[in-house]
Amino acid sequence: MNKRILIAPLNWGLGHATRCIPIINALLEFNFEPVIASDGKALEFLKKEFPELEFIELPSYNISYSKKGSHLKLKLLKDAPKILKAIKTEHNIVQDLIVKNNIYGIISDNRFGVYSKKVPSVYITHQLNVLSGNTTFISTKLHQKTIKKFDECWVPDFKKNYSLSGVLGHSENPLIPTKYIGALSRFSKMSLQTKYDLMVLLSGPEPQRSILEKKLLSELKDYNGTIIFIKGVVEPEQKATTQGSLTIYNYMTSTELNVVINESDIIISRSGYTTIMDLAKLEKRAFFIPTPGQFEQEYLATYIKKRRIAPFVRQKDFKLEHLKLVENHKGFSAFENSINFKELFSFFERK
Repeated sequence: MNKRILIAPLNWGLGHATRCIPIINALLEFNFEPVIASDGKALEFLKKEFPELEFIELPSYNISYSKKGSHLKLKLLKDAPKILKAIKTEHNIVQDLIVKNNIYGIISDNRFGVYSKKVPSVYITHQLNVLSGNTTFISTKLHQKTIKKFDECWVPDFKKNYSLSGVLGHSENPLIPTKYIGALSRFSKMSLQTKYDLMVLLSGPEPQRSILEKKLLSELKDYNGTIIFIKGVVEPEQKATTQGSLTIYNYMTSTELNVVINESDIIISRSGYTTIMDLAKLEKRAFFIPTPGQFEQEYLATYIKKRRIAPFVRQKDFKLEHLKLVENHKGFSAFENSINFKELFSFFERK
C-alpha cells in the first residue's frame, strides 16, 4: 500500500493551490498517495486538476479583502477571532484524519493548523519574513511561532543571489530545518508562435479581483492588439466570449493556461509570488498591479522593478499608456531549476 501524504494548500486566491500541483505530481511519481485538503475555490480548482484523488474539505479561514486596501490590516485584525477558531478546528480535524485515513505525512502550504506531532509535518512558505508595514516585526514573529510547530520548512525559492522572493524568503536564523527547494511552477516553457499581444491573468480574493477586472476591461478597450483575458473565476463550466480582438475566459485549466501564456507576449497580473515563479519559469515579459494593501505584493513588485525585470503601478493609477514601460525592462530570464523531489520526500522515510 502506498504511503498517504496529506497535502493542504491555503485558500487565498489560487496561488497556494497551483504551486502544489508539481508537488502532487511528484508524490504520484514516487509512489505516494496524495490526499488533498483545502476549502473553497482552491479545493474546487484541485478537484478539476486531479479528479481521481481523494479530497477533504477543511474549515474556511474566510479571508477577504476590504474595498479599500488601506483598511486590510484593520479587517484582518477584526477577522482574527474567527480565523483562529478555524485554525483550531482544522487542527482537530487533522488529528482524526491521521488515524481514520491512515495519513503517513503532512505537507501544509500556509495552513496553520495542518500539522501533527504524530507524523512528519512539512510547512511550505516563501514568507519567513511577513511584511505588514509598521507591524512587520509582530507579523513575522507570529508566523515564526506557527512554523516552529512543524518538523521542516520548504521555501520555494533559491539562495540569495538568485532569489525571486528577496527579503521575504530569507532568514538569518531559521527556527527549524529549512530547505530552499527552487521555484515551484505547474508550467513548462514551449516554443510557440505569439498569438496574443497581451494576456490578462487575474487572481486573488474578492472584492479586489472584481475591482481590477472592471478597471482593466475599461482601460484596455482602446488597446491596439489581440488580448486574452482570464478572469480567474473557477466555475462548474468554462465560459468564453469574444469581442473583436478581445477573448474572455472565466477560467482555464493548467494545461490550457500553459499554452496561452507561452503564446502571449506581455502578461498583466498581480505580483503574487506564485505568478512570479510561473512567469520566471516561462521567461515572460510582465506588467504587475499589486493587490491594494497587500504589503507582500507591493514589496515583490518593487523588488522585481528594481532588478529591471518588470514594471508596476498601483491599481488606482493604472492607465493604458503605462504598458509602454514594459519596453524599458528586460523581462524574466531562464534559471536553472531541477527540484530533487526524491531527496525532499526522503524526509518522510527518515522520521
